[in-house]
Order: sequence, then structure tokens, then C-alpha cells
Amino acid sequence: MNEQETTKKAVLILATATLLIAFAGIGLGGSQVQKPAPISAEGKQCLQCHQNTTPGVVDQWKNSAHYRSGIDCYSCHKANEGDPATFDHYGNKIAVIVTPNYCNRCHKKEVAQFETSHHAKAASFIGSLDNILGEVVEGGAAAINGCMQCHGSTVKYKGDGKFDASTWPNSGVGRVNPDGSKGSCAACHGRHSFSSALARQPENCGKCHMGPDHPQIEIYNESKHGIQFRANIAKMNLEKKSWIVGKDYTAAPTCATCHMSATATQAVTHDSGARISWTLRPAVSIKLENADKRRESMQEVCSNCHAAGWVENFYKQYDNTVDLYNEKFAKPAKAIMEKLYADGKLTKTPFDDKLEWTYYELWHHQGRRARMGTAMMGPDYTQWHGFYEVGKSFYNEFLPEAEAAEPGVTAQAASSDFHKWRKGFTPEELQKILNFYKDRYKQ
Repeated sequence: MNEQETTKKAVLILATATLLIAFAGIGLGGSQVQKPAPISAEGKQCLQCHQNTTPGVVDQWKNSAHYRSGIDCYSCHKANEGDPATFDHYGNKIAVIVTPNYCNRCHKKEVAQFETSHHAKAASFIGSLDNILGEVVEGGAAAINGCMQCHGSTVKYKGDGKFDASTWPNSGVGRVNPDGSKGSCAACHGRHSFSSALARQPENCGKCHMGPDHPQIEIYNESKHGIQFRANIAKMNLEKKSWIVGKDYTAAPTCATCHMSATATQAVTHDSGARISWTLRPAVSIKLENADKRRESMQEVCSNCHAAGWVENFYKQYDNTVDLYNEKFAKPAKAIMEKLYADGKLTKTPFDDKLEWTYYELWHHQGRRARMGTAMMGPDYTQWHGFYEVGKSFYNEFLPEAEAAEPGVTAQAASSDFHKWRKGFTPEELQKILNFYKDRYKQ
């Protein structure tokens, strides 16, 4: 072998060795395999049992960012001083429930943001009409397995690592924990996978934000945003650490994009309502405190994909729709109900009169769908699941039932120009309407 051939062979061996070293650090997914940080002696002790008794939990942890950072079982479950729901477990004092007070050891900013959010107060629905329906009208088990699994229970500890079954298991986002903290980080991130990608998925929010009274996930799936997401999910970089819209992904927004995640000028926030300007939850929609600032924050998110004129006009359409609902249906219906209560025509007991059910569904179900459909660009929810249902119930059920309870009670509330169509059209008005639609549809 001459000198030139020897040199070529040496280069080939060196290149092959370099490739082998490189491939040794590459996982099947094409990303660099990060060697996990060492875990504590207590963590190793936990794994000796739990890798056999709860292998699914251990496997989830081994695929988490916590595992790669050396955050083990004991790092999270080591009991805080003063937590009443702890017990001795094979020589270690641990807490079964990892509350926000425990996550606060590392994630102080995120916990502080969450504590200011509406999510953290979700369990305060107890005592509301919703909870009366679940606890009293339907029955306690309905509330325990329905309402409280989203809103959160008040967890009661019985001692020795055991909890009252009527309050636990529960991962409701506003759960009231034995240590006094509110919320469950696991509601969005998963109990042992601790995944940001999971929290970014729209289905994660859809666990609670769905159904007849707040169908956000259904509206999202109908919207162009949802359609774009499904078609381009492989381009979303959901696992990426920074996940800045316009930089790390551009294909579509998710719930998290608009309400929580970072932009070029805004940091991530765990206050999911920080960018919401209207509250569409109550019978009559109201602007929230600092509504203009909140709206500016949301519009900045929109501006990553939409021109300023588009965003401005969308919000005009949105505001006009909410104003229409408020003025035409919500305020008159609320005024009628208040007068009926004041005049003693309805009892103070909720849901013992048919009219109370009609009114509740009018604003709590149909009215919310109409408003939320517009907010999230789901036209079918604005129209057929929304305003159509509102109009049908208001005119054919609510007004007749209220009038039967107290003759004349609806006269003033339903006398505005919004409702004058009920008195009939003049021949000229009717012909004008017919000509308009004949011209539009050429029939």
C-alpha cells in the first residue's frame, strides 16, 4: 500500500468513527439524546418499588424534561413543612398531592401567574346555580364526577396517605388543596410527563372547555384555526422549548398560542385570561378591568398572522355581536326575571319554576354559544347553535312563560326597535324584504 492509499484509508477510518460517535448521540426521533442528570438516593429508593408497582408512571417520568434534569420522585413529593396531608413512607415524609406550593420550589413565576388567574378560582363555582344543579337537582355524585373534575374539589385528607373519596382523585384546575394552595398544574401538564407539548394541544383545553354551555373546543375545530392546526400539526414544533409564534411555528394557532404562549414581544403567561377583554360567562356580557390593555395583548398575537385592518375589523364584528346579544336579548330577559322575583311571581328556590330553566338555558347555554362562536370564528356556533336558539327560546318560550306568570311584564322590556318585527310588516316593508332576497338569490 503506497503513502497516498494509506492516507485515504486513515481519512476514511476517521470519518467513520466520527459518524459512529455522532449517531450514538442521536435518538430515533432525530434529536440529540441528553444524558439524564443523576437522581437522589431517595429517588432511587422510590424507583426500586414503583418501576414494578406503577411502571406506567415511571415510564412517563423517564420521558419527561424532569427526568433529563435530575428531578426525581422525591424532588417533587418531599413533604413541605406545615403541609397537613403528608405521611411517613418507608422512612421518608412525602406528600401524595404535588400542589402548586411544591411546583413553586422551581417554577415561582409560573405559580405566581397562575394564582392571579380565573383558573385558580375555578372551584368557587360552589354555591352557584351550576353547582346547585349538580349537587341538589341532579345529585351529589353528578357534581363529584362532573363539575368538580374540571372546576376542582376541596380535597379532604383522612390521614396515613388516604383521602376522602368524595374529593379525591381530582385534577380540577381550581382544586383547593389541603395545604391551602389552589389549583393543579397537572390539569394541563400531566401528573408525571410534565409536558409543555401536552399543554399546547387544543384537546388539553377541550377536556373542560366543551359541551352545550362552553363549546370552545368544538368552535375551535370548526374554525379555520382548528382546520389549519390539524392539517399542519407536524409543523407545529410542539416539543420545542421556546415555542414563539412567528418564529418557532407559523402554521396555526392553538388555544395556548392566543391565551398563554409567547410572542416576539410577550412572554409566556400562566394567567389564561390575561388577554381576554370581554367576559362571555354571565347573563349579560361585560368588559373586564383593563379591557383595552388586555385587548392590545391579544391583538398583538393576532398580528403575527393578520394585518392590522383585518384585526381591527374582526374586533368590530365581535363587539357588535356581543352588543346585539346584550341589548336585544340579555338585558330585557334579565329585567323581566328581576321584576318577577321582586313581585313574588317566582319563588327564591332555584329551578322550581319552568321559566327559571328556560332563562338559564337562554343565557347559560344558547347565549354563550352565540357569543363564543363569534369570539373564536365558528360561524355555525354563532348562528344555528347560537342566535337561532336564542331567538327561538326568547320569543317562543321565555316571553310567553313570563307573560303567563305576570301579564304585562314583558311589554316594556321587549318594546324596543329590536322586537318591532313581531308586530308585523307593512305591505311596503314586506315587499322590500321580498325584493331584496329575490334579487340576491335570483328566484
